[in-house]
Amino acid sequence: MKKPVIADLRPQQSASLPANAGDRLELMQTFVRIVEAGNLSAAAQQLGTTQPTISRRLQTLEKSLGMKLLQRSTHSMRLTDDGERCFARAKELLANWAAFESDLRGAREEPEGILRVVAPHAFGQERLIHPLADYLRRYPRMKVEWLLHDDSSIQDFIAAGIDCAIQVGEVTDSSLVAIKLAEVPRIVVASPSLLPDGVIPQSPAQLAGLPWLALRTYYRHEIRLRRIDTGEEARIPIEPRMSTDSLYALRSTAAMGLGVGAGSAWVMAEDLAAGRLVQLAPAWQASALPVSLVYPYSRFYPARLRCFVEVMRAALPDAIQADKKP
Repeated sequence: MKKPVIADLRPQQSASLPANAGDRLELMQTFVRIVEAGNLSAAAQQLGTTQPTISRRLQTLEKSLGMKLLQRSTHSMRLTDDGERCFARAKELLANWAAFESDLRGAREEPEGILRVVAPHAFGQERLIHPLADYLRRYPRMKVEWLLHDDSSIQDFIAAGIDCAIQVGEVTDSSLVAIKLAEVPRIVVASPSLLPDGVIPQSPAQLAGLPWLALRTYYRHEIRLRRIDTGEEARIPIEPRMSTDSLYALRSTAAMGLGVGAGSAWVMAEDLAAGRLVQLAPAWQASALPVSLVYPYSRFYPARLRCFVEVMRAALPDAIQADKKP
């Protein structure tokens, strides 16, 4: 007599969604970060783990997919043909998954994780600290890496693991989203000791004969001034005694009487009030510099970035005013 066939009613694993699907998403994220960072060490640093861990994840993914994704040597790394396809599909998959999670959470979504931001030294140390603190207070599950660089050109945001940057000056990279937040007025200043007769120059022509200091990020051998009331422009050729990429260094050397400098009004405000600096040609100013928040184009922007943009857009107009204390 044949035994009856008993159906197995236990849940079966789906061929398209393995039990370790969550692990595979992490492996895909690691693979994408390796490619974007350029090497395993940089990927490990950005993901907050070790290079051996990154290497194991890559090997696990390659074994799971049954294909070689990267060709590595001592000094180089390149994608295989399979790796190229996997990279493109993995980025699409991860973006769709992030958007899916965000849609489900909706208005209840609270930012969490790490936000990596680049800002100029002076601005990042003073005017942006209060908005940054406000952001961290509002979103206690967030952490921020606050990276200060005066070089406004971030050649590759993704490879550097940067989410966004505060940039002072014109944004020339068309591959970036640029949100203009405010404008920074710039004035011409010098120490009273540089004016032995005590007469403050009133016109650009009177400034041309004085020793100059250059903020090389924005001017080196010539500076352009505009009359506030009429918009008239004047060009002043200069041979700077010192050039620097630091707004603080420019302010300090100007206060020591080494030369005339043009810089952000908010940086000069305290020294002007104390009499260590005086404003020259007060009817004239260098062109105001735009302040923008920039980040790479993407199909999806995480809550941590969207909320940071909102905080900065609200705070920046007040932050750049010269009479505001940092």
